[in-house]
Parts: sequence; C-alpha cells; structure tokens
Amino acid sequence: MTVAVYLLGLAVIAAASLFVAAPLFRPRAATPARGDTERERWGRQKRQALAAIKEAELDHRMGKLTDEDLAGMRARFEAQALEAMAALERGEG
Repeated sequence: MTVAVYLLGLAVIAAASLFVAAPLFRPRAATPARGDTERERWGRQKRQALAAIKEAELDHRMGKLTDEDLAGMRARFEAQALEAMAALERGEG
C-alpha cells in the first residue's frame, strides 16, 4: 500500500511540474502586445531615450563617464527621442 501511495504522489508531482513548466516550452508570438499601438511604441521610445539622457548626465556628474562618452551617448539618445517626437508629430500610429 505505501508503494502505491508514493507512486501516486510522484505522479501528482510530475503532473504539476509539467503543467507549470509547459508555458516555458511554447514558442513566443512575434506580434506586439495587445493594445500596443504604434503611437504607444513611439511614446515609449521617447520616454526611454529622455530617461537615458538623464541617467547619462547623472553618471557624468558622478565621474563615471568622460565628456566624450557623454557627448556620444547624448547624441545617440537625442536622435532616438527626436525620431520618436517627429513620428508622433506626423501622427504615425
């Protein structure tokens, strides 16, 4: 009787493990998240670029970035923010 109980317990544990792990093995969809419009993506890109500029400036003030590093990063993030702002102005999305 005890062997049967152990086997039943192992079967329950195995079933629960498979149930929990199953989503990890499914292929991910390449589609954007529901409700994620083009306008929301441009807005998110703008916010992330502006936040990255602030973070780079903070790192520069703390001495973690040189003037040249700050200038390069700032130029790249400004270009991303301006691209997003232009797309939002054009009404893309």
